[in-house]
Amino acid sequence: MSDCTEQLKHSINDALQQNNSICIRGSGSKDFYGGEVNGIELSTKEHTGIINYEPKELVVTARSGTPLIEIETMLASEGQMLAFEPPYFSADATLGGTIACGFSGPRRPYSGAARDFVLGTRMINGHAEVLHFGGEVMKNVAGYDVSRLMVGALGTLGLILDVSLKVLPLAEQETTLMLECNAEDAIRLMNEWAGSPFPLSAACYDGANLHIRLSGTPTAVIAGSKRIGGEQIQDSQAFWKSIRELQHGFFNRDKTLWRFSMPSTSPYFDLPGKQLIDWGGAQRWFIAEDE
Repeated sequence: MSDCTEQLKHSINDALQQNNSICIRGSGSKDFYGGEVNGIELSTKEHTGIINYEPKELVVTARSGTPLIEIETMLASEGQMLAFEPPYFSADATLGGTIACGFSGPRRPYSGAARDFVLGTRMINGHAEVLHFGGEVMKNVAGYDVSRLMVGALGTLGLILDVSLKVLPLAEQETTLMLECNAEDAIRLMNEWAGSPFPLSAACYDGANLHIRLSGTPTAVIAGSKRIGGEQIQDSQAFWKSIRELQHGFFNRDKTLWRFSMPSTSPYFDLPGKQLIDWGGAQRWFIAEDE
């Protein structure tokens, strides 16, 4: 556990005085995302540690260089989780990079995006000033919530020092059902079930099968499973991890991968190539056939 605020502030001030650009970097797990940054690398990997965790208050505060796995392991020990199900893309992924990129996993349409769980942030701006927005309680905002602007900003607004996040309890029971159908039926069913009392926590169509994850009380999960039908897959966690981390067999990294964000009810687009539909229809991955 190490607080490197002063060192980071000093480095930014030096860059400011010398009119140099800075490339903020954690573990580098998401270097593939965004444009290339030409600047002096400023690492947050040593700025680590969980500052505060109140299980009863459903709030955790940690420094930007803290490994995501450390935070999620601690939360799991208390029966809690980061409900936006962030992708790692590397075992040493950090909290700061996760927030700066704004990535959310399969649970996003049903629990919320990363931005929805940020309660407060502390940051260093381009003038080497330490600024604090929000707080560590649920009702801490009167007016526009500036702290949430940091989510997905890729460090352009400043270096994230620490983040306070709302967390949620783990589901008592979870199961994933698989149904064989075409894409049009998959989109229709995902939207129908999203508007039902079923405890949906993920919905994905991989080109051949529709996968529906139910998370909640045993009573709700069992009732939903009976209504939806299909085959229960054995390793639910492994499947959704493959979707979250882009490791599913669909994702061929030798070809250009297109991502489309759209209303979940948008019709299936009939193009030559392979498609994977996630987020209940709102996120669509496409690989062209002629590449």
